[in-house]
Amino acid sequence: MALVHRVEETGPWAQLYGYSRAVAVGPLVVTGACAAELEGREHLLDDPAAQAKEAFRTALDAMVHAGASVADVVRSRIYVTDPAHADPVGRVHGEFFGVVRPTATVVTVARLLQAGQLVAVELEAFRAWRDVE
Repeated sequence: MALVHRVEETGPWAQLYGYSRAVAVGPLVVTGACAAELEGREHLLDDPAAQAKEAFRTALDAMVHAGASVADVVRSRIYVTDPAHADPVGRVHGEFFGVVRPTATVVTVARLLQAGQLVAVELEAFRAWRDVE
């Protein structure tokens, strides 16, 4: 039986919707994030690169709390609300993962949950051949 470790999300949506920021099952760690609570954070509005940086930082922080590192990332999924955002967001992906080079998928979606959100990310990591407790 695999040991499951959950990195709890503290925001109100996690309680209402029933989710964790990251989940580790054996050597697999999955997480996802977006720039949250945009109200009052004008520097993030209309800036897909800035939103991507925040989303990747949030996801990677949760991944570290679940016992993985950026070097363990094997897959990324990026959701953008406009195909024109793929280039600036892809460049941010390169800043975070240029050496690691996980597989990456970019998907255009009609919109994200919160008004003004332009980018959401999902990461999967594999903590290969390490003691996983």
